[in-house]
Amino acid sequence: MDQQLIFPFIMGVFILFAIYRRVRRNVGRQPVQPVRMRSRMIMLAVIGALITLGAMRDMNLLAAVLAGIAGGAALGWFGLQHTKFEKTEQGDFYTPHTWIGLAVSLLLLCRIAYRFIVIYPSLHAAAQADQNPFAAFQRSPLTLAIFGVLVGYYVFYYAGVLRRSKGTAQTGPGAPAPTPAAVDS
Repeated sequence: MDQQLIFPFIMGVFILFAIYRRVRRNVGRQPVQPVRMRSRMIMLAVIGALITLGAMRDMNLLAAVLAGIAGGAALGWFGLQHTKFEKTEQGDFYTPHTWIGLAVSLLLLCRIAYRFIVIYPSLHAAAQADQNPFAAFQRSPLTLAIFGVLVGYYVFYYAGVLRRSKGTAQTGPGAPAPTPAAVDS
């Protein structure tokens, strides 16, 4: 194998694995994992805040990021309305609305792929001129808006899953029937 192809091959495998994990989290019954969800929320919120701070130099970029975050939060709310929660002896679980999570992930992946195809010819020239070859990604309002959708959706959705999973009644095979005292309270 050519030495120049090893790094792109390894990165491609890593990216495909990351995509697989993201898709797997959007399909089927998932365990509620508060520590992981909180860490993802914090990581996305920090990255989103940094990108928003960077976008403050241009009002169009700032508006795009904020609109994306608001749109993502609205999608997160819609997704929560269609998420099923259950408590079992094995723990708390939720079943996300498959198509919303997949659409958000696919939207971002398609936009990044499109930008790479469009910008690829200038990446090499920028790198040779000692410039940031990815600076063009930071100047696209559409790309920033789509990233804002991703941040808004997952931060809002995970916060809602954590909040709702605490109050979910046990529903599953072998779950005890509610007592009259539990119904009244």
